[in-house]
Amino acid sequence: MNKREYQQCTKCVMDTTAHEIIFDNNGVCNFCKDFETLALKTIWRPLDVRLKELEDGVEKIKELGKNSKYDCLVGLSGGVDSSYICYWVKQVGLKPLVVHFDNGWNSELAVQNINNIISKTGFDLYTYVINWEEFKDLQLAYIKASVIDIEVPTDQLIFATLYKIARKYKIKSVINGNNISSEAILPHSWYFQDKLDIVNLKNIHKKFGTKKLKNFPSLSLTKQYINSNLFSMFSISPLNLLDYNKEEAKELLIKEFDWKDYGGKHYESIFTRFYQGYILPKKFNVDKRKAHLATLVAAKIINREHAIEELKKDTYDPTLQHSDYNYALKKFDLSKNEFELFMNKEPVPHKYYGTQWDKKEFRKHYLFKKLFGPGLKILKHFYK
Repeated sequence: MNKREYQQCTKCVMDTTAHEIIFDNNGVCNFCKDFETLALKTIWRPLDVRLKELEDGVEKIKELGKNSKYDCLVGLSGGVDSSYICYWVKQVGLKPLVVHFDNGWNSELAVQNINNIISKTGFDLYTYVINWEEFKDLQLAYIKASVIDIEVPTDQLIFATLYKIARKYKIKSVINGNNISSEAILPHSWYFQDKLDIVNLKNIHKKFGTKKLKNFPSLSLTKQYINSNLFSMFSISPLNLLDYNKEEAKELLIKEFDWKDYGGKHYESIFTRFYQGYILPKKFNVDKRKAHLATLVAAKIINREHAIEELKKDTYDPTLQHSDYNYALKKFDLSKNEFELFMNKEPVPHKYYGTQWDKKEFRKHYLFKKLFGPGLKILKHFYK
C-alpha cells in the first residue's frame, strides 16, 4: 500500500497523522464538519436557551438533593475546567461533594490548586487514593502491551469510583466537566473508544501484569447496566451551556483562587503530561495538541494562524520532558533500556487483547439482563 501523501486541513490544523481524516474539494476536513454539526445542536444554540436549560438543571439538582448533605458530585483535578466548575457551583448555591482521584501522579501545582479551591469555597473534599503498587502494575501492563491509550486505567478508576461514592452518600446528581469547545475533536485512532471495557483491561493485565488487582474498582457491562437502572444520576454539563471562555476562566481563577496554569491540557498530571507530550508523539506519531487546537479553531476561539504557530513549539519544555522521563522511569522501576524497548515496539490495537463485546463475554451479560432485568425495573422504584 502506498504511503498517504501528507495533507493538512485548510480550515483547522488536523492532518493525515489522523488516519481517518477525509478532505473535501476545498481541503476542509471531516472533523471540522462534524464539529459544526455538533455545535449547532449544543454550544451554538442561543445563549438564552442554554442558560434556561442550565437554570432548570440546577433547580432539578437542588430538588433531588434537598434532604441530603450533598446534592451533587463534582470531580476536581486542579485543571482549569474542573476548577471553574467549582467556582460556578459555589455561585449557584449547590451543595457538592468534591471528589479528587489520586492515582499517584499529581503535580505539586495540582495539589496547590486543589487546596486553594477547597479552602476558599469551603466545600468538602473526598480524595480517593488508589493502591499505588496495584495501579503501577496495571499501568506498566498497558505500557508493555504497546496499546495507544495508556490512560484507560485512570478513566476506568474515575468512573467506577464516582458511582461508588455516589451510592455511599446517596448523591443523585453529577456535574459533568465536558467542554465541547475545547475537546470535541479527537480522532478515534488516537484513543480507545470503549474506556469502560473491563474485559480488555483484565486481559491486558493478565498477560503483562504481575500482581492481583484487589483494590481496583471497575465497571463491567453488567455493573454498568445495574448502575443505569438502580443508581442512575442526573447530569449536566455547565461549560457547554454557559458562555464559557477558557482564557477568561483562567484569569478569574487566578484572581479568586491564586490558581496556577500548567501550560497544557490535562498537564496537572505528571503522567498525562509525559504521555501526551512525549510518549504519544515519539511512539505513535500523535500530537494531541492538533486536536485541541483544531477544536478551538472550529469553535472560533482562536484563528488557524495562531494554532499553526503553537504547533511549531515543543510539545512542552524539553528540560521538563527530561525531568519527567527520569521521574517516570524511577517511579515505574524501569531501566532506560526497558523503557526504550517499549518505545520501539510496534503499536498493538486494543482489540487485539479482546473486548467485552466478544461473543462469549457479551452472552454472559445478555443472560443477566434476560434473567434479572425485569426485577431491576421493580427495584428501581425503591431507590428513588
